[in-house]
Amino acid sequence: MRFVEEIVVDEFLPTYRSLLADALRERGLTQSEVADLLGISQSAVSKYVHGDVERNERFLNDDDLRDLVDRVAEGLASGEMRPVQALVESEVLIREMERGGPLAQLHEEAVPALADFEGEYAVHDPDSDLREAEQVLASVRRGLRVLENTSGFATLIPAVGSNLAESLSDAGGVEDVAAVPGRIVDVKGRATIPADPEFGVSEHVATVLLAARAAGSDARATLNVAYDEGLLAELDAAGYETVEFEGQADLSDAPDADGPADLDAAVDEALADAPDADVLYHTGGFGVEPIVYLLGPDAPTVAGMVRDVA
Repeated sequence: MRFVEEIVVDEFLPTYRSLLADALRERGLTQSEVADLLGISQSAVSKYVHGDVERNERFLNDDDLRDLVDRVAEGLASGEMRPVQALVESEVLIREMERGGPLAQLHEEAVPALADFEGEYAVHDPDSDLREAEQVLASVRRGLRVLENTSGFATLIPAVGSNLAESLSDAGGVEDVAAVPGRIVDVKGRATIPADPEFGVSEHVATVLLAARAAGSDARATLNVAYDEGLLAELDAAGYETVEFEGQADLSDAPDADGPADLDAAVDEALADAPDADVLYHTGGFGVEPIVYLLGPDAPTVAGMVRDVA
């Protein structure tokens, strides 16, 4: 694990400071004056201006950095820019480079897993999509640990398997929902989770969650378990609101499953009068396995619902 700040210190700052020191010296400032403006020692300035510090070619060829060096050097040399403003201007460029410029590229090279995240991201942004995605994956992993440690959960896994899913806050499709690749299955009385959660790997369970959200539910997570009248009674007794949804939408991931529109309509109708329902269930039909979907704000909470009644 390498932080982007390490790349800033090791690669960006030596290049930037050396360019800035050169630019200030070209404008007639002494090494002592340059040191005072940059807040570094005079010996460091000497190393910069004499080429004793290695520069990163990636930054040397960046037009935005060259433009910043010229603006800051001119501003500091003329007195029109205070060091604080120079610092702010430099920080702004650093953040921009982290979002999609040379710093982001170098960070991806140092941490290849970052390249798996599509689109622009900023590691320092507390509201970034990257941060939320990682938080959702971590939440699903915590929920899975709850299920693994819940005695009796394996008996609630339906024939088609279970899955635990959680969506991004602004989820618009299956690709914005994290779940277990494949399904959670019962292997000799033990719930078996085949792989770590990923986004876009659960077509049906994710679709149910998205349909519930589209129908007015605030749920961000869901878990499907086997239907049982006794289970529903226990959920009712535990204070959870249950509601049945009708229709014959195939509840498996089989290729001949009915389209999402059928499922969306069924979920929408069920939640029309109960948008805060915690439990959706279907009693089955010809070729359709009866099933229960637990809804909640996050994966650990939904897993906890199973723990409450298992």
